[in-house]
Amino acid sequence: MSRIGKKPIEIPSGVTITISDDNHVSVKGPKGELTRSFNPDMKIVVEDNVLTVSRPSETKEHRALHGTTRSLLGNMVEGVSKGFERGLELIGVGYRASKSGNKLVLNVGYSHPVEIVPEDGVEIEVPSQTKIVVKGTDKERVGAIASNIRQVRPPEPYKGKGIRYEGEHVRRKEGKTAK
Repeated sequence: MSRIGKKPIEIPSGVTITISDDNHVSVKGPKGELTRSFNPDMKIVVEDNVLTVSRPSETKEHRALHGTTRSLLGNMVEGVSKGFERGLELIGVGYRASKSGNKLVLNVGYSHPVEIVPEDGVEIEVPSQTKIVVKGTDKERVGAIASNIRQVRPPEPYKGKGIRYEGEHVRRKEGKTAK
């Protein structure tokens, strides 16, 4: 039995879950609404503010889907109740970020500023010139946008300059030495 799949999901107050016949799940909460379709073989049940997922058989496919379905549902419930955020840091002389309206403007050593427009449901904040915070209800989209921002200038191994996740450790290399 899947250890993650067996865990029940506690539904916080203010969150409502509707499940249609074809396992199309809609989760509404104070931060927004998320919908997703799941495999029709998985059995998703809500009883007494607890969401449980069970599988019909012990086949390899059903065992794999069991934990995945439960994790995705757990992230949906957490996203509409608390939300997700991902922090990024800019490290390098002259590297800075700013907001221009809805767009994120990055000056990271290129001849031109790089502009990034967030998707609907995802918000980008710039608390300081060297910090960026990506917030939203959908964990997948928050992570994807944070990854796209990091790809503009990933950290390089010699000086460590670039855009990195908050708390990310960059392995440093030693430079060339003269004989």
